[in-house]
Amino acid sequence: MSATLHYIHDPLCGWCYGAQPLVSAAMEALGGRLQLQLHGGGLFGEPRTLDPSLAEHILHADERIAQMSGQVFGKSYREGLLAEQGTVLYSLPPIAAVLAAESLDPASAYPMLVAIQNAHYQRGLRVVEPSVLGELAEEIGLDGAKFALSFASSNGTPLYDHLQTSRRLLEEVGGQGFPTLVLEQHGQQQVLSHHTYYGQPGAFVKMLASALPTLH
Repeated sequence: MSATLHYIHDPLCGWCYGAQPLVSAAMEALGGRLQLQLHGGGLFGEPRTLDPSLAEHILHADERIAQMSGQVFGKSYREGLLAEQGTVLYSLPPIAAVLAAESLDPASAYPMLVAIQNAHYQRGLRVVEPSVLGELAEEIGLDGAKFALSFASSNGTPLYDHLQTSRRLLEEVGGQGFPTLVLEQHGQQQVLSHHTYYGQPGAFVKMLASALPTLH
């Protein structure tokens, strides 16, 4: 497989949640011709306790993301998680969970990311907590005990190496933050202008397909 879709993302990035239908549609339609490589960037590299002004800023952004992408932001998230005192935003545990899932089964990395995004934005779950991440891993069919071990070993050096590699790639391609989607073919990298495709997964797939070599 000569083509790779590099997805530089963060599990707690609202615009990445907005791009979820695009990536999912691309992999569903073009998965046989395209490999997906996830790169977690670390939007909240340190634990950030939510305060009212940040919560208001996030809510306004989410309204715009919902309008553009059609993605649902659940009541449990809007009126629960974002309204509660002491809610912590911290990207590293969910990124480590994606790495842990990938180490157990490469095909489960993206489903794990989707499960985390949906748990956060739809169900209002605290995806910074290892117990919640363990439950999500089981929901996508991973063994809970094996995931817990993999999650523990993914934290620390492997996680920080991954974050540095993601940031370096973002810089190399001139990406504008999260999400950045890069199509790589035969060593050539092309940043995809995904912004114009929010809410139009079919058009995104068509654009991506046209950039891939035709099948013979």
